[in-house]
Amino acid sequence: MDTKGRVSSPPVELENSNKMLEGPSYLVSRELPSSCEQESKWIYNTHRVMELSNNKRPLEDDDEITLRKVCKLSDAVLGGDLIMDQNGLPPAKDQSNDGHQGGGNSDSSSLIHQLGRDISINCLLRCSRSDYGSIASLNKNFRSLIRSGELYTLRRKVGIVEHWVYFSCSLLEWEAFDPDLRRWMHLPRMASNECFMRSDKESLAVGTELLVFGKEITSHVVYRYSILTNTWSSGTEMNTPRCLFGSASRGEIAILAGGCDPRGNILNSAELYNSEAGTWLTLPSMNKPRKMCSGVFMDGKFYVIGGIGVGDQKQLTCGEVYDLEKGTWTEIPNMFPGRNAGAPEAPAAAAAPPLLAVVNNILYAADYAEQEVRRYDKVRNMWITVGSLPERAASMNGWGIAFRACGDRLIVIGGPRALGGGTIELNSWVPDGGPPQWNLLARKPSDSFVYNCAVMGC
Repeated sequence: MDTKGRVSSPPVELENSNKMLEGPSYLVSRELPSSCEQESKWIYNTHRVMELSNNKRPLEDDDEITLRKVCKLSDAVLGGDLIMDQNGLPPAKDQSNDGHQGGGNSDSSSLIHQLGRDISINCLLRCSRSDYGSIASLNKNFRSLIRSGELYTLRRKVGIVEHWVYFSCSLLEWEAFDPDLRRWMHLPRMASNECFMRSDKESLAVGTELLVFGKEITSHVVYRYSILTNTWSSGTEMNTPRCLFGSASRGEIAILAGGCDPRGNILNSAELYNSEAGTWLTLPSMNKPRKMCSGVFMDGKFYVIGGIGVGDQKQLTCGEVYDLEKGTWTEIPNMFPGRNAGAPEAPAAAAAPPLLAVVNNILYAADYAEQEVRRYDKVRNMWITVGSLPERAASMNGWGIAFRACGDRLIVIGGPRALGGGTIELNSWVPDGGPPQWNLLARKPSDSFVYNCAVMGC
């Protein structure tokens, strides 16, 4: 299976106690406050949010309390300070009218009535997305807003982005990890047939969706997970079904290029997916057909690197770049020469696609054989070794390890294997011009390698 295109603090070992409640509509944090002081603050702030959302009139002077609510709203909503009961829900309140209490002149769509809809949304944009499940459970107006995706669209426009890592170490099970809050989240289990379970799968996160590509008995299929509804569904099929392709996403769009068709033919075709419209657009074809390649976005352009071409089982060293404005492909000779040169001779098809990631428009690669991290020099078209991978990041010819950009940092997911089990570790490094200083974010027991991995930024 394919895992491609993927301040220092003490290591933290996370257990499964930080669960997320899986509901039909959203994920809700079940992490409880760790001190009496935090609990008191949660209860106090929850009272203020519920008071505002229900349009109750406070007893203090009107002008003073309105100013205080605007200034302190971030304490209650932006910080996600919502106390939840043992079921992961807010304290029981009468929500039968869902925001219509407090007078006949209240606007049912204004969310926090004294602030109005626009200011309410402006505040909610700055909440952590891990708190959106709690906010959605306040009433149907909040729930409708969260599920509409409007907040994520506005967040992208104003540059508010949080990156979560989604990965699978089991055939039909996925987990998400928030590297900022260091929370684990379990996604609902995928429902599929035996053929899909056993087929090779690629994954891609775009917009608010996680797409998983695989094969069923007679055709290629796409499964789509939405963070808005916390559900899996059938995704829109590509114009040209394929597997073993290179891919990358930017905001609400993604590009897939190359790969193999259902008959095993190596492709040079490419497609653009728009997650907001749910549509595929056929793009101009690449100069060279290639499969088992990797894709990245850099400097606003889409790059396809490495892979295997037609009639030659050696790994391609050239790359290609697609200019979205001009609609043209340009070949870059020797963009990725000597991949994992220290590895023993093996069929090209046995090795994983190039492990690539872009942080701040700088391209990095992981050499799994030499256990090194390299940086691409665009001007000289060459690679420079900057340091080592995490010591315990194990793989098999590059399979089973994830190397991803996650906002302004690089993430490596992998770990040591042992008879009867192993460990998955998440390490991160913020490139700063020096050698990598890996920070262990989390670890957990795992009986398997990382099969698929994607990073969602929204």
